[in-house]
Amino acid sequence: MGLSVTHLLVVLAIVVVVFGTKRLRNIGTDLGGAINGFRTAIKEGEEQIDAENIAPKADVLTVAEKSDRN
Repeated sequence: MGLSVTHLLVVLAIVVVVFGTKRLRNIGTDLGGAINGFRTAIKEGEEQIDAENIAPKADVLTVAEKSDRN
């Protein structure tokens, strides 16, 4: 038992009457900004992890360097 198009239109009409178009537009803008900020933070986090994985650590010696020191 799903929602038909008629039911969705009635719900949409009620939401517009209760909240008004200006408030709905503001909510949409705020939600879009939040999603954009979330995506940017995820991308920056992935780039930081990639940079840490690519950059060699100065204090880590390879097996060959360890054997050369002995």
